[in-house]
Amino acid sequence: MKTRADHLTSAPRRDGGFTLLELLLAFMVFALSFAVVLEILSGSMRNTVRARHFTEAALLAQSVMDQVGVVIPLESGLQLSGEDEEYRWTLEMYVYEGGEQNTDPVLLAELIGIGLMQVDLYVSWGEPPVEQVRRFTTVKALLAGRMNEAP
Repeated sequence: MKTRADHLTSAPRRDGGFTLLELLLAFMVFALSFAVVLEILSGSMRNTVRARHFTEAALLAQSVMDQVGVVIPLESGLQLSGEDEEYRWTLEMYVYEGGEQNTDPVLLAELIGIGLMQVDLYVSWGEPPVEQVRRFTTVKALLAGRMNEAP
């Protein structure tokens, strides 16, 4: 039989439930984890939209560049612009003047009778506060006697 001293020294028994403090702490951990997951997902969505814009701008640039020398004449000083859905583009052409390298590609091209034209294409989308612009550049070759003629 238990004496009165045994009842006083034994620890009180718990009924196996959680305290209010434990529940609040668990809920806070869940809420913070959920907020982190939502932030990761929204960042992923922003990156997906950004990648879509870059890809579509590059595809439009490739399409316009493919027309240079075929539909669009190779003429020094030529400036064209256009729109394609939400994208705007501006094309500029001028005689290529070479770079800072040891061999001058312009001199080499003139010696063999080829003229070089630099083609710059700017593709933009969005509105001015957050407008994005990407530049695409290439060099096109044509016979030196046809530098200012349409192909």
